[in-house]
Order: sequence, then structure tokens, then C-alpha cells
Amino acid sequence: MAVSEATVPGPPASFTRALQASCAAHDSNLCVGLDPDLEALPAGFGPDPDEVLRFVTAIVEATADFAAAYKPNSAFYEAMGPAGMEVLQAVIAAVPAGTPVILDAKRGDMENTAERYASACFDVMGASAATVNPYLGRDSLEPFLRRADRGAFVLCRTSNPDADMLQTLVVDGRPLYLEVARWCREWNSLGNVGLVCGATRPDDIAHARRVCPGQPILVPGVGAQGGDLEAAAHAAA
Repeated sequence: MAVSEATVPGPPASFTRALQASCAAHDSNLCVGLDPDLEALPAGFGPDPDEVLRFVTAIVEATADFAAAYKPNSAFYEAMGPAGMEVLQAVIAAVPAGTPVILDAKRGDMENTAERYASACFDVMGASAATVNPYLGRDSLEPFLRRADRGAFVLCRTSNPDADMLQTLVVDGRPLYLEVARWCREWNSLGNVGLVCGATRPDDIAHARRVCPGQPILVPGVGAQGGDLEAAAHAAA
């Protein structure tokens, strides 16, 4: 996947400025996914937590020179139970200082539940940013939005086949995902809000980029999901 960064207004401590610095330092917009599928580990690695940690940290070590960010998906670690959550903590801690970690957790809930989710992602797991679901509205994301030094990547245009059931519904004359993009622009007062737009829909990435010209876009879906890297990167730029 890739993450496209641009010049973004915001305070010096904003997450987006930290992401920009990492992109510049690595001369790269590459975000490396860290999703250990226990049924698809390569030869030489077993499915127990220690082996999974060895496998994932080996990926981090092999890509550290050119990865501008990393994105572990919480589900792959949660599936291993309590030990898996310890592995996730250790994986995040293993990422070199200065390289952001985007925890793919797709959180979004109400009031004190959202507070706990944000604290778990940032304070317990140590992530630099998290993916969040805007379906409940701004207040469900407020605990993620209010921390300038932590990022919130809002699900905008996803790559799954049934995304059109909601994301292309027409709202005030344009598809819902572009309304979400507009909200992301409004919510970005601290310079820490990005968008998630799947690589399988480069035209829609371009539409979202026009709405949010100066915000980072996380572009998953390159590889197994069949996204076109060149087309998606061009659309997000």
C-alpha cells in the first residue's frame, strides 16, 4: 500500500508533519502492512506467538530503510488471544523511532467507549495513528481527533466489493464518500486527519484528493486485493 502526503496546515507537533518528515527521510511514500496470517506463514515460521513476532519483526528490519510508515491490522493479532496483543505491542515497539505506525483497528464508538478505544490504540499499544470509522459521526471520533500528535485515518472509499451499498449513495448531489471526505477536511484543524481510500478505485481516490488537497491518504489494497499501484499513487498524489 502507499500513503500520499502533502503540505498540510497545522501545528508543528501534528501527526501529519511527522508523517511528512518520515516520507522525506526515507524518500518514500510506502506504508508496509504487517498482517501475519497464521495459515500463510512462510516456511521456517510456526504459528505460535513467538514465531509470529520473529516473522513480523524480520519484515520491519528488511524494510526499515524505505518504509515511511507501517500498518499492522489489529485483527490478525487479536485472533491469537492475549498473547497476540502482546505481540502487537512488541511489533509496534520494534518499528524504528520516527517512523509512524498506523494501527488498522477501524474504531468508532460513542462517548466513553471511544475514549477507551483511543487510549488503547495510542497509550497502551503505542500507535502513532489509527484507522477509524465515521459512521457514528464526529463525536465518536473526537478522542482520536483531539490529539494533534496522533493521526486518525477515516474510512472514506474502501476496496471491498459491497462498499457501494453505502459509499456511493447520493447525498446533496454527490456520493456519500465525498461527503465523508468533506468532513475529513473540516475535522483537520489540528493537522492530524487522513483518509483511507482503496487502491482498487483510483478514480475515486482522485475525487477524494480534490476535496482534501492537503491531507494524507492511506491507500491499501495493492497486492492480494488487486489494486493498481501506479494508478492509485498517481490519483492520490
